[in-house]
Amino acid sequence: MRIRATVAAVSGALALSALAVPAANAADSAPSKADLFQAAHRAAAGKTAFTGSTTAAAPYALDLKFSGVSVNNGKPIVVGTTGKVTAPVSFRVTHAADIDLSAEDFELDVLLYRGSLSNPTNILWGDNWPTCTNVSATVANCKNTIDIRPTDGDLSNSDATGFKALGYAYDWNDQDPYTDDDIDWSKVGYAEGDALTLAKLQRASKLTVNAAPEPVRKGATITVTGKLSRANWEDYQYHGYSTQPVKLQFRKKGSSTYTTVKTIKTSTTGALKTTVKATVDGYFRYSFAGTSTTPAVTTAGDFVDVR
Repeated sequence: MRIRATVAAVSGALALSALAVPAANAADSAPSKADLFQAAHRAAAGKTAFTGSTTAAAPYALDLKFSGVSVNNGKPIVVGTTGKVTAPVSFRVTHAADIDLSAEDFELDVLLYRGSLSNPTNILWGDNWPTCTNVSATVANCKNTIDIRPTDGDLSNSDATGFKALGYAYDWNDQDPYTDDDIDWSKVGYAEGDALTLAKLQRASKLTVNAAPEPVRKGATITVTGKLSRANWEDYQYHGYSTQPVKLQFRKKGSSTYTTVKTIKTSTTGALKTTVKATVDGYFRYSFAGTSTTPAVTTAGDFVDVR
């Protein structure tokens, strides 16, 4: 039984019209998950897929379909400036009875992309291949992840938008894409499912609050400051989110309910500042409702002792 070579996951901007499996150019480097998808996609379109080939015979159509795709449980994928963000992916595969999803020469996955499929602006992948559990001889439930590392250049700020999910599968039929310089595409089965669901990416947000002075005399002025900022995926810092409406809210000591005192807008640097009169002991907080590109965020309450 042939052992599958280790595949390096590739994230970030990949132009489908430009990528090719580097089997003929990188003697000691196995093609990546992105390389293999690119090669199969281009071959299915009748284009040269491997650098070692002059003509790409089209793969035959696999009797396989994707359905029930869910990314991050239907919630936006919120990404900050450091570390790795892992979003769960689940989907169902329905296929012909003669297709063995567990075969060593069979691979499938779901990726995210934005832009056009022929020339996407960005593609996001998982580090590993999915695991599938057979429900019947022709149906399987599969799980995987989308893994994003902002400091690896996976994202630009414009990626805070919707991404389409695309499922793909190939049956290599005893050919080894990790070692063969030339693949006979006419012997490869291939299937794609486009626009299976829409996943949204958002730039992580932060919000602060400080009510002063503490303690304060009744009737005196309380100044409430703070800052709204969000992740910048291009310099890996948090910068102020300008001219955004933010609610100042107050909860009286002993109560569990916040009420909105006023709504103010952030400055050009994301700063917040307003004043209120001290009346009773309680907690002040700021609350931001969010935008399409940036998630909602609310601070903890800052207690003020009124004497």
